[in-house]
Order: sequence, then C-alpha cells, then structure tokens
Amino acid sequence: MQVKVIKKIDGKLDRRTGKVITDRLRVCAYCRVSTGDEEQINSYESQKKYYDEKINSNSLWVFAGIYADEAITGTLDYKRNEFMRMITDAMEGKFDVIITKSISRFARNTLDTLKYVRKLKERKIAVIFEKENINTLEMSGEFLLTILSSIAQQESESISGNVKLGLKMKKERGEIVGFKHCLGYDYDKDSHEIKIQQDEAEIVRQIFNRYCEGAGSTIIARELTEAGFIPPKGGEKWAESTIRGIIKNEKYKGDVLQGKTFTIDPITHKRMVNKGEEDKYYIENNHEAIVSAETYEKAQKILEKRSGAVETGRRKGNYSRKYTFSSRIFCGFCGSVFVRRNLYKNTKHETKVWQCMNYVKNGKKFCPETKAIREKVIEDCFIEAYELLCQDNKEVINNFLNRIDGFLRENNTKSILQKLEVKKQGIENKINSLINLMIDGTIDKETFNKKKIELNKKIKKIEKDQELFKCQLDDENSFDFGVEKIRKVFDKEAKDIRVFDKDIFEALIYKVVIGDYDSNGNKDPYVIRFIVKSGIENVKDKIESKVIENILNKENLILDFYSWQNYVSFEKQADGSLRKKLETKIRVKVELNSDNTTQ
Repeated sequence: MQVKVIKKIDGKLDRRTGKVITDRLRVCAYCRVSTGDEEQINSYESQKKYYDEKINSNSLWVFAGIYADEAITGTLDYKRNEFMRMITDAMEGKFDVIITKSISRFARNTLDTLKYVRKLKERKIAVIFEKENINTLEMSGEFLLTILSSIAQQESESISGNVKLGLKMKKERGEIVGFKHCLGYDYDKDSHEIKIQQDEAEIVRQIFNRYCEGAGSTIIARELTEAGFIPPKGGEKWAESTIRGIIKNEKYKGDVLQGKTFTIDPITHKRMVNKGEEDKYYIENNHEAIVSAETYEKAQKILEKRSGAVETGRRKGNYSRKYTFSSRIFCGFCGSVFVRRNLYKNTKHETKVWQCMNYVKNGKKFCPETKAIREKVIEDCFIEAYELLCQDNKEVINNFLNRIDGFLRENNTKSILQKLEVKKQGIENKINSLINLMIDGTIDKETFNKKKIELNKKIKKIEKDQELFKCQLDDENSFDFGVEKIRKVFDKEAKDIRVFDKDIFEALIYKVVIGDYDSNGNKDPYVIRFIVKSGIENVKDKIESKVIENILNKENLILDFYSWQNYVSFEKQADGSLRKKLETKIRVKVELNSDNTTQ
C-alpha cells in the first residue's frame, strides 16, 4: 500500500474557491494605556505609532486599527470594554491577526487566555504575543501558551499579594486608602487630607438633626427631594437607603474605618463585607467632624432601637420593633406596610396615626384610597375583635390555643435553624464537588461558574432565613408567655377586657390589614381585618354573623376605626383647629392565617 501525501497550501485560503488569497493580512493591535489623562494620551499615541510602524513595515500586513484599555487590571475582562469590542469585531471578520505585547496584557488568567485564543483560532484568527514569541496558529503555540499563561497568572496573583500587603501597611500607619466620594467632604490627593465641603455639610447636619428629632429615613428623603437637594449619586430623588448610609457613616464624626470589605480572589476581584475575616483599622479624630460625637452617637442609638423590619414595604419579622404595631399592619390595596406618624406635632391636637408607607413615601396617587388610622383606635378595634373571637366560643378557643402549642412544638425555631445549617452545608459540599469536576476537566469553567452562581444564590437565601429565625428565637418566649396569658384571660369573661394588652395582641395576631374590597369589587377603606396566627376551620362562620355593618364616609381626612360605637372624624382648618365631620362606623373582621409557614 502506498500513501501519497497531498501537501497543504501555504497562505490564506478562500474557502469558497479554494484559492490562495494574495491580499495582505489585516492586523490589529491590543494594548493597555495609563489611566492619567495626559499619560493616557501619550501612552496611546506612542503605542499607536509603534504598532503602525511595525505592521506597515511588513509587506504581508496592513494596519487594521488599535484597541486600547485603561491599565486598571489585567484580571477583569468585563471592565475591558475595548478588549470585548475587539473580540466582537474578530467574530465579524474585521481582521486576520491580533498582535499584543505579552500574555499578561491579553487576558486575566490561564483559562480565559485559552478560551479567547481557541475562540479566535476557530475563525482562523491568529494572536501574536511579542514578548513570548508565540503565534497561536502554529502547532506549538497552544502548548507554550498554556505554560506561559499559567506563569503570567501566578505573577498576577503575586503582584496582587504584594499590593495587598502594601495597602495593609499604609492602613496600619493611618494613611487613607481608596477614599470614595462622601457627601460633605472632599479629598485632597496632594495633601491626603479630608476637607469639609460646606454646602454639602449643611445637608448632612440637617439629616442628623431631623433623624435625632424623630423623623424617619423615608420622611427625611422626601423632605430633601422636595427641597430640591441633589442626591450624592445624582438624580432627582433621595432614597431612604442613602439616608441610612449617611447616618451610619463614622466619617461624619471625624473618624475613619478602613477594611469594611475585602477581596477574596485576586483574579475575579470579588469583594465581601468584612465580618471579621480580615483586620479592620479605625482611625479616631482623623479629620474635622461635620456633626458632634454626641449627635452621631444619639443617631446610632435611634437607628439601633428602630425596627429593621420596614424595607421596601415588606415585613421581615415581628422582632426588634419600636412600637407594638411596627411591621404588623398592611395596606389592603397596595400591600405596603403601615408606618407610624405624628400629625399636628407640638400642638394640642397632636395625634399618632398609622398610614400606608406607599402613600407617605410616594404620594396619594400611588395609593389614593388608603386612610390614616389613629393608634388608639387600632387598640380599641383589637379589643372588639378579641371579643368577637371569644364570645360563646370557649371550646373553639381552647382548640385554637392547643393548636398554637402544637405548632410551636412542631416548628421549633432551633430545629429549623439546625435543618437550615444542614441544607447550607449540603450546598457547600456541592460547590466543592464542582471544583473537583472542573479540575479533573469533567466540566468547563463556564459550566462551573453557572452552577456556582445558582448554588451561591441558594446559600444567600438560606443565610437570610437563618438571620430571620435567629432573631425570632427571642420572640418565642414572649409568644409562649402570651398563649398562657390568653388561657388565663379566657378563665374570666372576655367581655370585661377593656384595656389593650400588647402581650395578647402579639401572641394572637399574625398581621392586621386595613382596607378591603366589597362584594362588587369596589375599594372599601373602612375595613380592619385582624388575621390570627394559627387557624381553626369553624371560627370564621361563627364570627361572620357578628361583623359590624359599615356606613361609608368618603370625606374623611383622618379615619378613626371604631366598631361598636360611632366615631367622629376631623378636618384641619386654616387656623390649625380641627372641625368635626360626619360620623361613621367600621367593619371589624377576624380571619385565620391559613399559611402556617409564614408565621
């Protein structure tokens, strides 16, 4: 048997005709330039000149442009816009060759270098690395590339470690590292000093003063927006999270805390909040304060005491509440939580009311049918609802309390926490298995990253649940106490209970919903529903006959929810006095929470 070798054709082929393309190769260059404006211009021009001369000096090449990214880091390709544009252009066939100084300038690590080189190789596009003298279309190119890019990655990690050590030493000496813009302050790069920006500082002082006066972050954000102040990050509307961030910032009392976050991977540059994994550096009296230490500490105490439950209109839990009804009352129309407000403050008509946060934060047009409700009236309505539940229902109530006890035993928070920890550990084991599969070559990095992101999302969800249930541990004792207290109350006549009892309310009520829809689907703001924590199937039918009829009064500005007795609504006059308006009644409903998992 005789084998005849058909020699390959030298040169670039037109795959449609099979003929050699005699045109010169289109060659582009990729480089990184300095970040300073003047240096960047000089660096870009010098490199453009270098590659222009180098490419045009080769009779087989023609200059096809230059792609240049800022020399921030070689480890993050998603921050390198020009690099990604170059890859896109390559896929569209705009050039034949890429020339670059070295492997370390081309991609962030070994895997990415090989990924892009192979991607380009499929399109018959060569990458030439000058320093290493590698052409990726040559047979030995990829083997050398694998070795050298691994070395380049190790160098990058080594440099990152040295930089990290240098920054740590600076922090230990009390030098400011990586100062970001902070409302009220400017940073002088020459003197390395933090200096007050007086116009912005006045806004900061106003925020702290209003917060210490009792105004919440939502109210302060709305006031600043209405006053026309521009938020730190631009735009027109202040966010409550911005206000909380300012209140928490130690810089406003003249101190600096460094090391709040840390980098966990020099390649991906992923950062995490430092909860003790790395050293932190607290510098006292570093610069001139905008607010006094006393004002700052007072604000921190208020922040600590206030419930963290009210965020984005959702109830995070019934713990750490400043007021009994915090994170318990919800709007029946938009679903937002109700917040406590002081109306007619510092007058003889001062009134504490609860109102839809969506209405308070965004205005009437976002929840037009909602009504404010006085705190005392909620308490009175609960007493009436409690009587509705208790009257002639002792057998049902005992069954109800027994079911609560059973629920607590079956859903012990400690047991739930243990199950969550086991579940979390299982997911972490899966991530470790994925790492091994990637190392073995069973799965590629892209598949690994996709799976890892999915698993990390599950871990974060579990950690949030763990945080919630840890806080709930403190609540269980008071809940159990409340159940026993209810048992004692039922030994007496419930109709004699005329004083609001916080313990009974917290033990009994899952949430309160204000506002409902009538049988025709019309919005009815004059309904208050108390939803009980654990269900009894036959209670609702017994209570339904005792639901009080409602007389609508759509003119109310402030709505007093009363059940058995008439109430008087008021309208504020121009002179500040209150004028009586029409009387009305309200429906009081008691419902059962069918979803025990949310308790």
